[in-house]
Amino acid sequence: MKIKVINGPNLNLLGIRDKKIYGETSLDQINEKIKNKAAEIGSTVDFFQSNCEGEIIDEIQKCFGKYDGIIINPGGYTHYSVAIRDALEAVQIPTIEVHLSNIFAREDFRKKTLTGQGARGIIAGLGPEGYVLALLGLNSIVNNKEGI
Repeated sequence: MKIKVINGPNLNLLGIRDKKIYGETSLDQINEKIKNKAAEIGSTVDFFQSNCEGEIIDEIQKCFGKYDGIIINPGGYTHYSVAIRDALEAVQIPTIEVHLSNIFAREDFRKKTLTGQGARGIIAGLGPEGYVLALLGLNSIVNNKEGI
C-alpha cells in the first residue's frame, strides 16, 4: 500500500504555533511516527506540505494512479476550499482527513469542512495519533478488511 500524506498551511509551524491547541510535536516528528507505523504494516508513505492551495491541488492530482490512499490535513483550507474538495473527489482515491484539534468544538467557522466532503472519513481531536489512525484506517479500506 502506498500512501501520500498532504499537510496544508501553517502545519510546518507545528511545535511552535499555539501549543495549547496544536501541541508541541513538530510536523517532522509526526511524519516520522507515520513512517514508522507504515513500515510496521508493510506500507510506504510520502509526505508533502504547502502553504499554497494550488500546490496542494496539484499534489492531489499527481496521486492519481500512483497512490492507494491519501491522508490530508488541509489546515485553514478545510473550511472553504471547494477546489481541494473537488480535487479529492476527482482522483477517487480513498482519503482520510485529519485534524489535530477537534474542529467541531472550536469556533463556528471551523465546524464546517468542505474538504471533508471529498474524504472517506474525518479524524479530529486526537492530536498526532490521528495520522496513525488514518493510516490504519486506509490500510483496512484498501485491503478490504472487515470493520471499515
